[in-house]
Amino acid sequence: MLVIDAHLALPETELDERFLRADGPGGQHVNRTESAVELRFDVARSPTLPDAVRERLLARRDRRLNADGVLVIQARRFRDQARNREDARERLATIVRAALVEPKRRVATRPTRAARERRLAGKQQRSRIKRLRTRPERDA
Repeated sequence: MLVIDAHLALPETELDERFLRADGPGGQHVNRTESAVELRFDVARSPTLPDAVRERLLARRDRRLNADGVLVIQARRFRDQARNREDARERLATIVRAALVEPKRRVATRPTRAARERRLAGKQQRSRIKRLRTRPERDA
């Protein structure tokens, strides 16, 4: 069971782990052990996730989310499998926790009259400065 928060936990049956050989330092050891972890979680078909959380996860522009709605996390930061496995699970929990928070709705506002006047005064000031940078006209 992967605990996300007090109200949500993902059962082990929904998590698919695959172990593969990691690249990087480690000498001969890295060529013989499968220490990297690929954790897959099917966001689109998960019965555990609330609908709002599922929609927020699927709406994310995340390259780890494939076209089928499966979130794929690869962990190969550490040299031993147990630490990589824990790292992948923690990263998944962080992603799901972020989707639990409902984003605030933006309230459309208009600039005040004073703000518009300040903006226009600033534009006039910049225009004057740039006009002074030009060559003076010669009297004919």
